[in-house]
Amino acid sequence: MAASEQDKELRDLFATEVEALDKRIPALEQQVKILLLPKDEADERNAILEIRAGTGGEEAALFGADLFRMYQRYAALHGWRFEIMEISETGIGGFKEAIASISGRDVFHRLKFESGVHRVQRVPETEGSGRIHTSAATVAVLPEAEEVDIKIDDKDLRIDVFRASGPGGQSVNTTDSAVRITHLPTGLVVSQQDEKSQHKNKAKAMKVLRARLYEMERAKRDAERAQDRRSQIGTGVRSERIRTYNYPQGRVTDHRIGFTTHQLPYVLEGAPALDEIIDALLTDYQTRQLAALQEEAHA
Repeated sequence: MAASEQDKELRDLFATEVEALDKRIPALEQQVKILLLPKDEADERNAILEIRAGTGGEEAALFGADLFRMYQRYAALHGWRFEIMEISETGIGGFKEAIASISGRDVFHRLKFESGVHRVQRVPETEGSGRIHTSAATVAVLPEAEEVDIKIDDKDLRIDVFRASGPGGQSVNTTDSAVRITHLPTGLVVSQQDEKSQHKNKAKAMKVLRARLYEMERAKRDAERAQDRRSQIGTGVRSERIRTYNYPQGRVTDHRIGFTTHQLPYVLEGAPALDEIIDALLTDYQTRQLAALQEEAHA
């Protein structure tokens, strides 16, 4: 058409279209490459979220509660179901430990890089001198496992029942409805006491136990597949510091990719500001995957 004898206006229109399409080609090629990347088999699964207070005492527990609410809001904004499974509270509103089940589309895909140590720098509410303290909480995001994924033999379990109690020893139940399950081969222990029914608490505890065992198997397989995991965004190890929330500067920094945003309040609201961090993590991960595949192709 460009070389035809038709009028100049049509030729110019065609040339403009070709130029616009040429500019789109690199981005489309990148999208195709990303679609062809090996998929994480757990990406489409629901997830178990576990948050525990780390160093910092009561302030760490308050920060753990802030993180838990951040993910609760984030789930709501994405239309996911957020079911609280267990919360161990402190006297002034902090969470020593909190566990939730999150279900919906692409839950684990979006949240899997949240595992690790989250650090906070701020003046605690309990601090009278105005000094900035540094505290931490650990986050673990585990892909939810089905019974077909993990076979658990009854003989490998020790199940104890006891009376549930609230903060400070306050009784919340007059029957032995709380359940503690110990997986003897691994030593993993899971407790549930939020429900008044022993049967429901046992079902919740098994759900968490299954997820933890499944994650152990995934980690073992990954280690066998690749001895050197430095090319990935962290290792998911809970002892690894991944992010700092600096309140005086209103700053959130993800240390794995050097990403910084000064929208701390909006990140904690679970708003698009948190999506920006997660999108940056996913983009960086995909870029590293593509680079690794290209290296293999040229090796």
